This record gives sequence, C-alpha cells and structure tokens, in this order.
Amino acid sequence: MSWQQQTIQLAARRRGFHLITAEIEQVLSGLEPVSIGLLHLFLQHTSASLSINENADPDVPDDLEMACSRIAPEAFPYRHTCEGPDDMPAHVKASLLGCSLTIPVSRGRLSLGTWQGIYLCEHRNAGGPRRLVLTLHGELGSLARE
Repeated sequence: MSWQQQTIQLAARRRGFHLITAEIEQVLSGLEPVSIGLLHLFLQHTSASLSINENADPDVPDDLEMACSRIAPEAFPYRHTCEGPDDMPAHVKASLLGCSLTIPVSRGRLSLGTWQGIYLCEHRNAGGPRRLVLTLHGELGSLARE
C-alpha cells in the first residue's frame, strides 16, 4: 500500500463551473502508479467547491451556475456582508456542494463514468487561485491497460 499527497494551485477563474479533470489527471500521471486505490481531493477554501457532473454538453456548467445562483441569490438579506455581495452566497453554495471528492482509481486512471467530469465550482466573481490537496492511496502494481 502506498500513500502519496500533493498540493496544487489552480489558476483563478471567473464565477462558474469549470472542468478540471485534465488538470487532475496530469498530476495523477506524475505520481507513482497505483493499480487500485482512491484519490481524495480536498479544496482548501470556503467560497468554492468541487463537484462531479456531466462533462459533454457545454450548457451544463451554465445551467448549474444559474441553478445555484437561484438557490443562493446575492439579493438576500444576509448578515455576513463585509466581503461583498457575492461572498455569503458563495459560502452557502460551497456548503451545499462540499469541498471534497473521493474517486476510485483503477489501473492508474480515474474511474469516472463516461459522461463524468470533475468541476471546480467558483462561487465568487473574483475568487483568485485555489489550492487543492490530492491524496492518493492504493496498491502499487501492474498497470496493464485494457
């Protein structure tokens, strides 16, 4: 069994849902190959979140952002307003979606479904760079690919 951990910094993105699967896969390819295991992703922020959702239709990210903005609108009488009108709604959205994901790894690859992708959900208008901790745990071994 092997444990590996790496912290990466994701570039700043505008508010919305952004596919980061390729960035995660690039980091994973640089780690020691795991034949079977789990990848845990932990986002070290309170106004952004992580999600797994459809990665094929470009309308999905826009629809997800629209739905989340309806659930937690800026024009709501929040008490925590000292960091701007988009801050408290960002905290609400992050609480609903969560800051971590656990994904199975098989033969050195993420075991995502055909239409699944990993999203960074940026809930601030200008959230800045985001730190993501990747922890890979599993058995080292043969990585024969199908």
